[in-house]
Amino acid sequence: MKKYFNYIPVSILTVLLLVISNSCTKLDEHVADKIDESQFLTRRDDVIRDFLRPFEHGFSTIQNGDLFSIGEDCTDEMMTPNRQGDWLNGGYYARMHYHTWTVNDAFTSGVWTSFYQGVSLATNSLQDMEAISDPAKLGVTTAELSDFKAELHTLRAWFYLRAFDFYRNIEIITDVKHSTTGNKQSPPQETFNYIESELKNAIPDLPTKESLGANAIGRWTKASAAALLVRLYLNSKVYTGVDKFAECAAVCQDIISGKYGNYTLDTRWDAPFDYTNSKPASETIYGFPATLAQTHWQYTSAMYLWGMTYDAPTLYMGCTDLGRGNPRFALQPGRDVDSVEYSFQLGKPFVKFQKYPDDLRLKVYKNLGNSQREGMFLYGYLTYNKTVSGKTVPDTVRGTKGTYALYIRDQVGLFLDAKPGKKIADKESDINHADHNSGIFLIKYPFYPTPDPNRITSAFAEIRLSEIYYSLAECKYRAGDKAAAAVLLNAVRKRNYPANSPSLYKPDGSQLSDQEILDEWGREFIGENRRRTDMIRWGVFSSGTWWDKKPDADKHTEIFPIGVTIMGVNPQLVQNPGY
Repeated sequence: MKKYFNYIPVSILTVLLLVISNSCTKLDEHVADKIDESQFLTRRDDVIRDFLRPFEHGFSTIQNGDLFSIGEDCTDEMMTPNRQGDWLNGGYYARMHYHTWTVNDAFTSGVWTSFYQGVSLATNSLQDMEAISDPAKLGVTTAELSDFKAELHTLRAWFYLRAFDFYRNIEIITDVKHSTTGNKQSPPQETFNYIESELKNAIPDLPTKESLGANAIGRWTKASAAALLVRLYLNSKVYTGVDKFAECAAVCQDIISGKYGNYTLDTRWDAPFDYTNSKPASETIYGFPATLAQTHWQYTSAMYLWGMTYDAPTLYMGCTDLGRGNPRFALQPGRDVDSVEYSFQLGKPFVKFQKYPDDLRLKVYKNLGNSQREGMFLYGYLTYNKTVSGKTVPDTVRGTKGTYALYIRDQVGLFLDAKPGKKIADKESDINHADHNSGIFLIKYPFYPTPDPNRITSAFAEIRLSEIYYSLAECKYRAGDKAAAAVLLNAVRKRNYPANSPSLYKPDGSQLSDQEILDEWGREFIGENRRRTDMIRWGVFSSGTWWDKKPDADKHTEIFPIGVTIMGVNPQLVQNPGY
């Protein structure tokens, strides 16, 4: 039976095709929809397209199958509340919040499908590369072919690492050409060893950022593969019961010291998410390139576009390219309906930022013109100017549940048209009792106005150098070296505050504690879909208390169930414990 592979002319393919081709051959952006495998690899262009196909799917997996929703909503960071009937969705998001999901919830099958589509695509392309006996005949050098294979091994390891973190008990697939059935799940230690070996074996053949030059974005490099080892080692105790913090620290230090290429921290807090983050000078270690006209998965309704109230993108920000927005995701509240701060230690993300009041990120998000912005949050009244009868008049974003102006606040309840500071009689505050004033919104990636030429062009920064600094700081802290941890954290944190800010940690690290380390992970990486993993590593995900969330009965919720659809496809799979 003939096999066919679909090829999609989207931005990451276009960008990377141009990078790899080295101008040897003009690559047509309008790729054939279906290609007969028996006639596929006949020239250089074919090899490059085959190599790149899994990368576009990789970009989409940051949000496929509700990965972003479940990754954020199950933590103490974000929420999707029932807003007067909006986002009730049969209790789907409430189950995420309360950790009461079932095998029938869509994400349990959707995320598995997304990851394993990536594994299959990467494996298929890798097997094609491995079958090339005479690369010169196809216009490809031996070094290039080795690079392509190493990048595909790394890409597949990235899929596996995330599946491992999500489900823990997963199947390892290394052949899609000759096998038609799934495999049994591998024990966690075996999976850990497999991912580790894939990455270690790939690093020698991977390029460096320097060797790729100005077009390194979207390509797996020595540093990005090493960064995946950092993630693996940092969470080893959770994954296998074996502590690998020393190994994690060693790889972190190698990356920071330039063993795998030279990277430097950005000096502006917003630079890692700005349109310049695909440039070589950025702290991005691995990112997916994005364009307005083609692919920009982080700017979709499954992620940041629907992380603000209705009309905020269009009326308040002036960005009319993507739609009017939707309050699907917001920060969990730090205060009750009477503005009293909650007493629990976890959660309260905006309050955690306010702990250091000179934090530049605390400003209300505002476009300043010339591809510049300030602030990382939407709160309060969102005012804008509109034209009425030829005159410019001020107005305020109003939402969809009434004519009143919204006042966005760090609280959840039915405030409706209540003015700020006015107490309301209804004291209920929970995931099923919210309105459109409830919850501050995070704006991490900029939404520049529609005339701006750099709007919606930020790469998605999957791995940042800041992560390596924070990972090393945690390892130092766990080893008892608070001073070293403070130095590493401050190296990143100093861009968030004015010069000589008192908010920087003392050089001796005396302010650091388990809770402060976890809080600082939350401040720097809020909304980047890593909070669940960090909470599990610090032992609070299933045992902690935060807004409208009591401790779980046991730890089985620290991994997700395999969806009923997936279980029906492969009878060899065994459901995860507790489900």
